[in-house]
Amino acid sequence: MTTSPVDTQTTPGAARREGRPGIALTVIAACQLMVVLDATIVNIALPHIQDALSFSTTDLSWVLSAYTLTFGGLLLLGGRAGDILGRRRVFLTGILLFTFASLLGGFAQEPWHLLAARALQGVGGAIASPTSLALITTTFPEGPERNRAFGVFAAVSAGGGAIGLLAGGMLTEWLDWRWVLFVNVPIGLLIAFLTPRYINESERHPGRFDVAGALTSTLGMASLVYGFIRASEEGWRDPLTIGSFVAAVILLGAFAVVESRAREPITPLRMFADRNRSGTYIIMLSLAAAMFGMFFFIVLFVQNVLGYSPIRAGLAFLPVTVAIVTGAGLSQRLLPALGPKPFMVTGSAITGAGLFWQTFITPESTYVGGVLGPMVLFGFGMGLNFVTLTLTAVSGVAHHEAGAASGLLNATQQVGGSLGLSILVTVFGTAGREEAEKQVPAFLATATPAQKAEFAATGEMPAPWGHAVLTTGMSTAFMAAVGMVALALITAVAVIRVRKSDLEALSGKAEAAGPAT
Repeated sequence: MTTSPVDTQTTPGAARREGRPGIALTVIAACQLMVVLDATIVNIALPHIQDALSFSTTDLSWVLSAYTLTFGGLLLLGGRAGDILGRRRVFLTGILLFTFASLLGGFAQEPWHLLAARALQGVGGAIASPTSLALITTTFPEGPERNRAFGVFAAVSAGGGAIGLLAGGMLTEWLDWRWVLFVNVPIGLLIAFLTPRYINESERHPGRFDVAGALTSTLGMASLVYGFIRASEEGWRDPLTIGSFVAAVILLGAFAVVESRAREPITPLRMFADRNRSGTYIIMLSLAAAMFGMFFFIVLFVQNVLGYSPIRAGLAFLPVTVAIVTGAGLSQRLLPALGPKPFMVTGSAITGAGLFWQTFITPESTYVGGVLGPMVLFGFGMGLNFVTLTLTAVSGVAHHEAGAASGLLNATQQVGGSLGLSILVTVFGTAGREEAEKQVPAFLATATPAQKAEFAATGEMPAPWGHAVLTTGMSTAFMAAVGMVALALITAVAVIRVRKSDLEALSGKAEAAGPAT
């Protein structure tokens, strides 16, 4: 494989981009927003999708899982494809595939039509997302300019989930559930139109695809994600759950062996030799696990307990987006002077404090008294972390490996979110069932015949008994999420180091170099 060029080398198309980096960044950020937003935009529309396409309650979960499995499982391959084939070319391919899949999903008439389209969306997102992050490293020089670009990218990545909830509520309430998919079509076509005009093509690095590595990593991640999703639905003793975990261990173990021996690995294991980068992946995994759970459970609370409409539920998440953007902006400005560790430690501690506050949620909690404060605290802590984690993950990586590094960071976020949500849903279900056993006698003693008939048919109790079950499960799940963030905090304290070379690179005083050691 050829060696990477230094930053001063002119890349193809540089003359056309000069003076218009803002448009290039807008295109890249719009792609990332569309891909990240799609992981949550369908959440509020799920009841409408269930009615329209006659999904069973169990099968309905696959509307989310089909996207997450393919997206998280193929991110590493997408990053590597950009390195070998050219990042702009691969980026454009991913956008067009994602747009086409969105169009198919909007026209779905059967459950399997929608699930196939969602899986194809995940493939397109996995191709475009890691390439978009890598394009920043080749479009903007290392230093303040790249820091600002990463700040925008990280803010979009972090806030996309909350924006997706708002957009999903608006589209579902004002138009139709199909528009949570159709909305991607004009956006995707506009990005595809602007990409060849404002984004440079990266240098293509001759090489071969690590097919064995791609297959074992993709299938291993998919098995791991599926195992947790299955566990949340069927329990930890389910044979298919156990089989999925066994397959994941075997496949990911085989992936590590393949990568250690491959001449051109899809994920060079030497990237993990940098303790800051390895620590960054652990922190991202832990924080994403908590973040996905927070969004999921607060959506349940504001709709099922507070009785919010879809659009009002989406609006309820705007403060967390503002908090994330505020934290991201603060860290982006101060990072060159202080280095990554203070923001990782402080951000993780604040995030954990917000989650701990949410463990006190009860059926009597109001939005202002029980949701808003913890959510803003959580969002600000996440904002402090996202810019810092993004910069640390790709800092010092050679240009020809930037796609692999960014793909691994994105994969860590998506897989961490999927795994974390499944774990937290399992904790929620266990605690909820225990609370239900306590509430059933009181319910049966006072329930009307109609309420008893509904309970016999659905197994769910109305308010106030059902609300007590829901909030007890949520409170327990939030405590488990605090444990996940505690792992991030311990990693930030014990693993991350502030190094002079990192501070010089962040301030733009250092020349581009190979991977940090």
